Amino acid sequence: MHSIDFQKKKGFICDMDGVIYHGNQILPGVPEFIQWLNGENKSYLFLTNNSGSTPRELQQKLARMGLDVSEDHFYTSALATAAFLKSQAPGCSVYALGEAGLLNALYDADITMNDIDPDYVVIGESRNYSLDTITKAINLVLNGAKLIGANSDVSAPGEEVTVPACGALVAPIEMATGTKAYFCGKPNPLMIRTGLRLLKCHSEDAVMVGDRMDTDVISGLESGMSTVLVLSGISTPETLRTYSYRPSVVLSGVGDIVRMARGEA
Repeated sequence: MHSIDFQKKKGFICDMDGVIYHGNQILPGVPEFIQWLNGENKSYLFLTNNSGSTPRELQQKLARMGLDVSEDHFYTSALATAAFLKSQAPGCSVYALGEAGLLNALYDADITMNDIDPDYVVIGESRNYSLDTITKAINLVLNGAKLIGANSDVSAPGEEVTVPACGALVAPIEMATGTKAYFCGKPNPLMIRTGLRLLKCHSEDAVMVGDRMDTDVISGLESGMSTVLVLSGISTPETLRTYSYRPSVVLSGVGDIVRMARGEA
């Protein structure tokens, strides 16, 4: 592993769950980290694979925890999915299973809802997931609709329990139809490239910060960014042994970035 000169980096792309908060708890060092980003005029973006929330809802969630971050600092797998569909098939129609984050992103991209003969079946995290909706999705795919998943995560940490995430919800449709979904969220490089474009930043000047090797670190690495694995979320030092690649640095949390930038660590 090599160190990163955080002072010289211009842009930061950060995962949210396990990096900024866990459930409804801000993680240690986060207020200092955001203060440092603002104080040093760094470009930054919070990137989340969860497709359920809109940027405004994420902004309000952070505000409830005492963090003031404007909504243009958030980018979700729902926005990545809508951008992908808009570039592939402008004005297409979809049968979508998801929450406000996904549905709003699709509407904003001029994509219409259609449960009769849609061009795409789009699956995100959803509370309306049932045998009926999944049967509907399966038959639409069998009739020619293309299958899209907002992200490939199979599980996510809930308040007290682990909840199935988008990848697990898509799996029954894949199995029943023999069709593989195309996933738009991390580690899809399209989502990271869009993030860098929003930051107006080249990959060599940017840092990816996340708590997962298989989505955050790999997507930063494959996009040419420096990568930070923080141990405040899902990963432990043992996790590293199971992967053939390495992050640039491993830190206990984002507060260490500020300490390293100031030469205190």
